[in-house]
Amino acid sequence: MFASRPAVHPVEAPPPPPPADPAEQPRGVLMKDLPGMPGTAGGLGLRLAQFAFAAVALAVMASTNDFPSVTSFCFLVAAAILQCLWSFSLAIVDIYALLVKRCLRNHRAVCLFAIGDGELEMRCTPSHENIIVIVRGETG
Repeated sequence: MFASRPAVHPVEAPPPPPPADPAEQPRGVLMKDLPGMPGTAGGLGLRLAQFAFAAVALAVMASTNDFPSVTSFCFLVAAAILQCLWSFSLAIVDIYALLVKRCLRNHRAVCLFAIGDGELEMRCTPSHENIIVIVRGETG
């Protein structure tokens, strides 16, 4: 078979334009400077808010009369306690990082935070759903 083969001709890319004066260029937001990252004031605020909401939820759940009688409700309270401890410990790490001006954007640290948050979310969400099923089953 006499098929022709495509010919590849290299083309040079045009040279990049000369860099402008850095004072004239607007400063962009880098991916490393996201608000809410560990070790930033935004991250500390989010952790403290997470701790406060978990503590309020824990206080409301523990103040009910039927708290000790329902086993799955006790597990939900235990999950809320774990959430409070996790959020408080990471808030302390954020405070330390802000005081010593240390960057917590280390790959391992961010992975640890993400895995810890994900595990707590995966372990606590089914217990919330089970409580809803139990309450609906007992009242309906």
